Amino acid sequence: MNRSFLEPAFLVEEGPKGFTRQLERLLGLISFTDVVNIDGPGDKGADLLGRLNNEDWIFQSKWKKSGNVDREAVDEAHAAMRHYAIHRAVVVTNRLFTQKAKERADALREVGVNVTLWDGRRLATIYDRAPQRVTPFDLHPYQDRAVEAAWAALQDTGEALIYLATGLGKTVVAGRVLRRFLLANPGSEVLVTAHMIDLVEQLERAMWRDVPKDVPTRLLHGDSKPDSLPGVTFGVSNTARDYVQSGYDPQLVIVDEAHHVGEAGNYATLMGLLPKAKRMGVTATPWRGDKYDIERTFGEAVERVSISEGMRLGYLAEVKYRVFADNIDWDFVRHASEHGYSIKDLNKRLFIPERDESVREHLEKVWDRTTNPRAIVFCQTIEHAERMRGLLARRPGWERSETLHAKLKMRERRTRLLRFRSGEVPILVAVDILNEGVDVPDVNILCFARVTHSRRIFVQQLGRGLRLRKGKTHVEVLDFVSDIRRLAEVYDMRGQVSEGEIEQVSVGRNQFEFEDLRVKGLLDQWMADVGDLGGADDSVRLEFPPIEGV
Repeated sequence: MNRSFLEPAFLVEEGPKGFTRQLERLLGLISFTDVVNIDGPGDKGADLLGRLNNEDWIFQSKWKKSGNVDREAVDEAHAAMRHYAIHRAVVVTNRLFTQKAKERADALREVGVNVTLWDGRRLATIYDRAPQRVTPFDLHPYQDRAVEAAWAALQDTGEALIYLATGLGKTVVAGRVLRRFLLANPGSEVLVTAHMIDLVEQLERAMWRDVPKDVPTRLLHGDSKPDSLPGVTFGVSNTARDYVQSGYDPQLVIVDEAHHVGEAGNYATLMGLLPKAKRMGVTATPWRGDKYDIERTFGEAVERVSISEGMRLGYLAEVKYRVFADNIDWDFVRHASEHGYSIKDLNKRLFIPERDESVREHLEKVWDRTTNPRAIVFCQTIEHAERMRGLLARRPGWERSETLHAKLKMRERRTRLLRFRSGEVPILVAVDILNEGVDVPDVNILCFARVTHSRRIFVQQLGRGLRLRKGKTHVEVLDFVSDIRRLAEVYDMRGQVSEGEIEQVSVGRNQFEFEDLRVKGLLDQWMADVGDLGGADDSVRLEFPPIEGV
């Protein structure tokens, strides 16, 4: 077997978790779909789940530096089959199986329990028969334009920047550019970097389809620090910076969630140490809190598709957006023109706190009229999320609703997401953790429960529900507003989405509704004088004209 991600010496260096990950890559090459890595404590003997020809499979990986795998591994796989109610299991090792392990697998097969053994030699055979890479799927026109423009810019200036809203496939575009680069520059080293471990792991999985099978990939973060980095490395920014300072010299650097790049910090140091490397940034949300212009790092954007444009052109799910702002203090509105208020003060005075019970009542109405409902509720704090989950769990059918937030361990977050994707968990109540790098395309209900407005976070969270999926007709959004900037953002989006014609005939009309029509009147009059309020910070002071009809 040629040097590859299944080379025996490479697998020994990768260790147990790395071996499972390389097996995951192999399954994608040989046509398995819906592959999920559940490796870790409490996995019940299954490290990977996958589907082939409409049949579910369990894989248990047994990495060995030396020695062989005994019959206990076969029994663990059998137990996993019972736990997950799956009827095909494979025990995989980079070494060999003992005779007792083989006899145990044979005995189980004789009674109808299908446990197969893949040793290092079998892996080599499967690898040799696998295609060079996964067959690419067709891109949308805007994705094709982005790939062509980015490639041309990299050849010309060595810099490229792409803005694609959440749900429009920025990782797909980055992967196609990576594919081209590897074909044009065989043997080169590439760094794909982001700011979180979860995100770089997702990037590696997503980009395997674009990496030839003879090019290895590696993870680079605090718990994974290999001695060498051949091929494509997916690294967390701070660890990648340390390796670059020690001499790692990739020829191409791809930065995901590039809005995290600033004038100083890990990325600035990393880029400064790699003046000859080509660089590409991709992001869904170009806005930074410190106003740093990332075009200073990656050059002028070569392609831009906003969330509003994606909705208007039909590349995102149809949206039915309902703004609940009936908690506005209209007595305050009548007198607002007499004073100048900061946004922070305005929000405190303008919005009367909405009851959680009211949020649940509106969510129930939408849930009951939605086919195969799947919902995410966004809250501002962990405390509010836990309280909201408890309130939702009182309704029959919602008892298994769960929270998702940064204080949970990574393993627990993944497990809860897996249960949500499978339909076991009907509703996720989240605090920020679903902003970046999480793909949950089955979601068809989003609920914003009095979240503080951030343009970047809003676009990321809204994008979670707008990904197209077969059988998904639309997404309903319930926004219980507590920030004047959110009203302005939705009002502006409403205008942008309604402009021009729909590009795809199959897509219906997007709807933006204000439950209290006085709110639309307020916005019609205020927005003309306020301007771009959606991106303003808390300290901006506002002065409004007298409001008619309230």
